[in-house]
Amino acid sequence: MVTKTTERRERLEARVTAEVKDLIQYAADIEGRTLSDFLVGSAVAAARDSIQTNQVLKLSRRDSVMFHDLLANPPEPNEKLRNAFAEYRKAIGKD
Repeated sequence: MVTKTTERRERLEARVTAEVKDLIQYAADIEGRTLSDFLVGSAVAAARDSIQTNQVLKLSRRDSVMFHDLLANPPEPNEKLRNAFAEYRKAIGKD
């Protein structure tokens, strides 16, 4: 979370309806926070959640074991993969 000792140099602005502003202000009041603090805290939490959801791959135990086994003992490339690699090398001029 952003600390109070952090120097704030950037500014964010958003245009909202009066109803949305009232709703957000009410939530901030309930938590005893300023509107700005509530907005920044909520935005930071939402940003972290979004990053976690979209950039972290979570596997079941079974899938995790399978993934590890495939990394440790990769199968031999099949014909389709060998052909794709040959096409790639030709496309980049390494053939």
